[in-house]
Amino acid sequence: MSRHPKILYYVQHLLGVGHVFRTMRIVRVLVERGFDVELIYGGEQLPDFDDHGARVHFLPSLTSSKGDFSKLVTGDGIVASDEYRQIRRNRILAILAESAPDIIVTEAFPFGRRQMHFELLPFMEAAVRMEKRPKIFASVRDILQEGNKPSKDRQTVDLLDRYFDGVLVHGDRHLISLDKTFPYTGEISGKIYYTGIVTPQTVPTHADKVAPMADRHFDVVVSAGGGLLGRELVLAAAEAKAGSSLDDAHWCILTGPYMDEEDRQRLSGKGIAVREFIPDLHLVLATARLSISLAGYNTIADIMAAGCRAIVAPQWNDKETEQLRRAELLAARGLVEMLSHEAKTASAVRTAIDRVMAKPLPDWSSIQTNGAAVTADILQGAFDCGDLKPFQ
Repeated sequence: MSRHPKILYYVQHLLGVGHVFRTMRIVRVLVERGFDVELIYGGEQLPDFDDHGARVHFLPSLTSSKGDFSKLVTGDGIVASDEYRQIRRNRILAILAESAPDIIVTEAFPFGRRQMHFELLPFMEAAVRMEKRPKIFASVRDILQEGNKPSKDRQTVDLLDRYFDGVLVHGDRHLISLDKTFPYTGEISGKIYYTGIVTPQTVPTHADKVAPMADRHFDVVVSAGGGLLGRELVLAAAEAKAGSSLDDAHWCILTGPYMDEEDRQRLSGKGIAVREFIPDLHLVLATARLSISLAGYNTIADIMAAGCRAIVAPQWNDKETEQLRRAELLAARGLVEMLSHEAKTASAVRTAIDRVMAKPLPDWSSIQTNGAAVTADILQGAFDCGDLKPFQ
């Protein structure tokens, strides 16, 4: 029997938390399969973070300044100095040397994380010059942000050609293929591996971290991801309960760790349970009658795993189009009820509730949803054979 490879994973979240959750769903499966996994974690540490048995290296924190991705700040909110960046860069290079991985996986880079080139480019250079060069994979979600300058997308292709052996696209190509949001896909087609959507596992293996189910049964679950976005939807949904067809149902609002405290206070006193976070959300949604949420990757993955009815209100603007693309694709298949920007009002949510509850449960079986397991298969195959062939 062949041994499992040693994986060194890099993840850096700057604003939302979706990148971390998707990464940790993959890490969980890798560890359970017996992979030796080390994780370089570069953003602010999340509450209730579960390492799933991986060895985690927490770098000095860097995040974006109030959503300004051109400005990186430390955990104290101070703009990161060159010295601070050098400390991180040196730490990453030391981790690489100490871990001697068989495979490196970078989350988002080189399709994103240009702000982190100061540490990622030296990391890549050091990796390809190692005596035993590790295979290097990029890990990206199914839908990329559109509207980049051609020079930025061109740089992505150049970096893939120079450093990377493969691109793990965590989506179902029959739902949407990478070429729909990345214009130079044809030039990297030989490196692309579609894994399917990275949905959570059905059965939790960390039961000690899961609250009793009696305290986790809700008919309607309203969620806002990390809480930095989705304010209008959450407040509208809270107002929509009264007078809706589900007024007598048991509602819960999940604010995420970053929702403004004043908004949290506004949600109290409406006969709705207000929580910051529930682990294994898909298990709660599996017994719920309805999910109301944004259209972020991980929330949709939870809904897919649960199989529940859903109202989604994508967050988008001229530059951020990913959630809109996802919501439109799913709405066109009749799998979700979609609200527009203008429809994030209590009356619109009530109307959407009536529409979606009159429909049968959605059938998600046509979408490939075993992305974490397929990712593990691809990485094991790359290690065993050394001959990478695009996953079909």
